[in-house]
Formats: sequence, C-alpha cells, structure tokens
Amino acid sequence: MSHPSAQHTPIRKIVIVGGGTAGWMAAASLSRFAQGRSLDITLIESTTIGTVGVGEATIPSIVQFNNSVGLDELEFIRATRASFKLGIQFENWHKQGSQFFHPFADYGINFNGVEFQHYFYRLKKNNPTADLHDYSIGTQLAKHNNFAQPQENPNNPLADFSYAYHFDASLYAKVMRELSISRGVTHIDQKIEKVNLRNADGFIESVLLDNGELIAGDLFIDCTGFKGLLIEETLNTGYEDWQQWLLCDGAVAVQSLNTNEPTPYTRVTALDAGWMWKIPLQHRTGNGYVFCSRFLDKAQAEETLLQRISGHPITTPKPFAFKAGRRKKVWNKNCYALGLASGFIEPLESTSISLIQTGITHLLTFFPDMSFDPAMIAEVNRRHQHEMERIRDFIVLHYKLTQRTDTEFWRYCQAMEIPESLAHKIELFKSSGHILQHEPEAFERSSWLSIYHGFGIVPARTDNRIDHFSDETIAAQLAKIKQTLDQAGRSATSHAEFIRRHCVAPDFEH
Repeated sequence: MSHPSAQHTPIRKIVIVGGGTAGWMAAASLSRFAQGRSLDITLIESTTIGTVGVGEATIPSIVQFNNSVGLDELEFIRATRASFKLGIQFENWHKQGSQFFHPFADYGINFNGVEFQHYFYRLKKNNPTADLHDYSIGTQLAKHNNFAQPQENPNNPLADFSYAYHFDASLYAKVMRELSISRGVTHIDQKIEKVNLRNADGFIESVLLDNGELIAGDLFIDCTGFKGLLIEETLNTGYEDWQQWLLCDGAVAVQSLNTNEPTPYTRVTALDAGWMWKIPLQHRTGNGYVFCSRFLDKAQAEETLLQRISGHPITTPKPFAFKAGRRKKVWNKNCYALGLASGFIEPLESTSISLIQTGITHLLTFFPDMSFDPAMIAEVNRRHQHEMERIRDFIVLHYKLTQRTDTEFWRYCQAMEIPESLAHKIELFKSSGHILQHEPEAFERSSWLSIYHGFGIVPARTDNRIDHFSDETIAAQLAKIKQTLDQAGRSATSHAEFIRRHCVAPDFEH
C-alpha cells in the first residue's frame, strides 16, 4: 500500500491577482517560502487601475513580518520615509475636550501572578487622580516626542516594549515588489479580461489577460481590493455586513506638508460624524476623515478635512466608499483572499496590514497540495472569522463607550446594541477588573485596558488575591515604577533626532 502523502501532488504554480500592499506582501512572503521548492509565483496587476494605498499606520506585528521576509529595519525606514509609532492619541472620543493615549507597551508589571491593573485600581480608590498613563514607557516616550529602541538589559525600563511604523504605503509596496522580483516572482502588468473555472468542480483554472494571454494556476490569491474579482465576482462567496455596529462607510484622504517634526504616534480625533486621522511621515503627513454617509455627505467631509489639516495640501482629496464586514470565507476552493478582498474594518486601530499578515501566516501554516483538504480550508476560515470578530469588537468598543451626545451619530453609537461577545467583556471588566481575551487576538490585554481607562471605566472591585497587601505597600511599589518610567521617557533621544541619526530618508521631493 502506498504512503498517503504519495497521493498528494504539490502545488506548482501560484497566481496572485492584484498588486498594492496585499499583493506584494504576499509575493514577498511566498517567494521566501518558495526557496528550495519547485514553486512558480506570478503576480498580475494593472497599474492603470491603481490601489487604495492609504494604509500608512501599522501595529507592532509589522516588525516581525518585515524580519520574516528579510528586510533590514533601518533600510526599510529610509526607503518608505517612515517614522516610528508608539501608539495612538485619541482626542474628543470620551467627550469633547478629552484625550487619552493607547500605547503599544504594557502597563507596569504583573506581581504575584495578578495583572497590574488590579494594583492600579486599588491605588486609584485612595488616589482618584492616579493616571494609568504614568505606568507605560510607550506613553512616557510619546509625551516627550521621544523614541528609543528596546534594550537587551531586562532591568532597563526600555527592555521590552512594542512599536510600529508610519510609512508611505505605495513605497512599501515598491520595496516588497523589488524584493519579490529579485527572488524570481514574475510580474505581469495587464488587466484581466475573464476568469475561467473548471467544469468538474468550479475551481479557478486560469485568467485571460487583455492581451489574449492565458495564465493558468493551481492556487489563486485574490488581492483585488473591495471588488473581490475572484473571491466574490467569480466564486460568489458572500459578505457578512457589520454596518449596524460600525456605521462609517466612507472616507476622504489628503496628504499635506509637515508643519512640525513628525510625532512618534498617530492622532485620531472624533468629529461630528466619524473621526479624523493624522499620520506623520518623514516627508509629509497623511490625513483623512472616516465618516458615516447617513449623517454627512462626501462634500462636507472633504470641506471639514481641508479646514482641519495643519499643513498645505499636496494632493487632491481622494474619496473611498466601503462596507464594514468580512467575506464569509477567505478560502473558497483554490482561491485565497487577502487584504480588502477578505473584508474591511475601518482603520481606527491600523489593522489592515496586520490582517494581510495573519492571512499570509494562515496560508503558510496550512499550505495546501492539489487535494485542497477541506479540513485545512475550514480551519483557516474559522481562524479568519475569529480574528475579524475580535478586531470588530475592539473597534466597536471605541464607539459604544462614548459619553458624547452632541450629534446624532454619537447618540446612535451610545445607544446601539453590540455583539454579545463584546457586551460580556465590558461587563466582566466593569464588575471585576478582569480583561477577557479569546486567544489569539490582535490586541493584547493592555490595549483593552487603554480603551476602558480612556473612556473612564473603573471596575467595581479588584482581584481578591491582592486584598492582603496594604495600601501603603501598593502605593510604594507603583511610585517606584512611575518614577523609573518618567525618567526613562524624559531622557531618551527625541524621535526626530533618532531618525536623523539612524534612518533619515535620502533627499525627497515635496
């Protein structure tokens, strides 16, 4: 009897349809995976179609992805005119005039197996002015517009914290493209005229190009954006709409000249019918207004955005329409959707590129052979659904906890029904200070804590395992942490100086 694996023919040809960030990240990662294998990768894109290309802020997982494809960090920063991102500054979300910071660093230290927030809320009971922000190195660095790379000395407060980047998405796609082509990826610049399916099982067999060329493949990766040329227009996979929780369905984006040194964080400001982003790069600032068309039209959104940017606009405002939700399957037959083709959650917490990354990771973990095992496909679809729903809940949290009642948009958000999975998390934290996570999740417990704290949620009680500690003991421990982090945050190099010293972009044109 032959070994079962002998029946499984390996995949020989991958066709990636669509370029942009998703397509070229897939090509870079798969070309590294293909080394030493008999695997041919072709990417087809039409440069006449263009890409969305506003995904310019990221979360810390991007650092790991860049390492995995073999990018040198400082070279990548120069090439994409990037700056560092320690977290996000939220303005006017809780109420008008309020602000809080969501750092990528943890808060404090967990003692005796009990999470830090329980000690903090014990302290706050006796000292109502205690501020969680004092216990995060990311927040302390950001407060002074400073930046430092994590140190290897574990006793140093800069020993272990996460950061991400702001970069020019089109330049990032270019870096990925050059890397991919240098590793043998075939690049075709053509429009697709037609997608051909196999009669026997409805799998994708080939795509017909505008120039009459037929490109056949074993595995097709759909990176065609919201359109979903393969996953939706060809395979009719279906889409789950989340607009009852995430109302925003449009955005307008514009780039402007820098008026100040770039900050090491993104700013997001709540406006009348949505929110505005401000993403500082070395050579310019990215700005946008994400809004709900039920309460604001595109012309008003554009006018508001142009009034609120600080530097002179250097591009024409560009509008986008979208529908929050997810593709019912990201893997259907021999088609795998990445990026906007797989679903969309507004970029409030910069998750677009991270979702491309985990999509690639799932594909490599369960890389198929020609049998396209249904159990593997089902598991990838389950993981994608889980991840998207957890991110959805985290974003909905920002809207639900608001105390703003000054516009119809914010009144709707405050009153809306929310997913049961999120309602349970909020109630658990309010009652006990415990932060529930359904592993794996894109956002750590510290991120959930940032948002709860930023919206003024104080738990009714803390973990009973710390009841025997005196208030004085807790206050003394926390005072030490606060002092150490304050000093480290102040004494680090300025963000602008760090870039000038280590990774300033070559001469650029405005």
